[in-house]
Amino acid sequence: MTDPAVHFAGQRRMLQRDRASAALGIVVERDEPGEAVVSMRVRDDMTNGFAITHGGMVFALADTAFAMACNEDDDVTVAAGADISFLKATHAGQALTAHARRRILSGRNGLYDVTVTDETGDVVAEFRGRSVTTRRTHPDDAAGGGAAASVTG
Repeated sequence: MTDPAVHFAGQRRMLQRDRASAALGIVVERDEPGEAVVSMRVRDDMTNGFAITHGGMVFALADTAFAMACNEDDDVTVAAGADISFLKATHAGQALTAHARRRILSGRNGLYDVTVTDETGDVVAEFRGRSVTTRRTHPDDAAGGGAAASVTG
């Protein structure tokens, strides 16, 4: 398994601890406040019984972009909810890209849209995430190994 600290070297500590994204081979293309772009090549072990990309893999890619876009400072922000619409099937060998953008940030709540495309630019899925900023500390900051916050959203 890929060590996330090596896979995401130079990225924010939230992503450095994200073992799921590292295991999926997710690569950070852009990381800006309120916006993020990540990509992933679909492997054979990411397909379902119909030989198409498992929806959970597409969701995980979009969720990683969402998490990056809404965690733009030292506050721990997590998902309050998310919905996805699958629009096009993909297969092993294809490259997927998720582009997350903040729509609105109001107090501790945010709304983000993520578009997932394939290597031809066709839209594969549309994801909408709702975030909430918590009062949690990052696991690295928690005295005595306090509770770890979810990396999601």
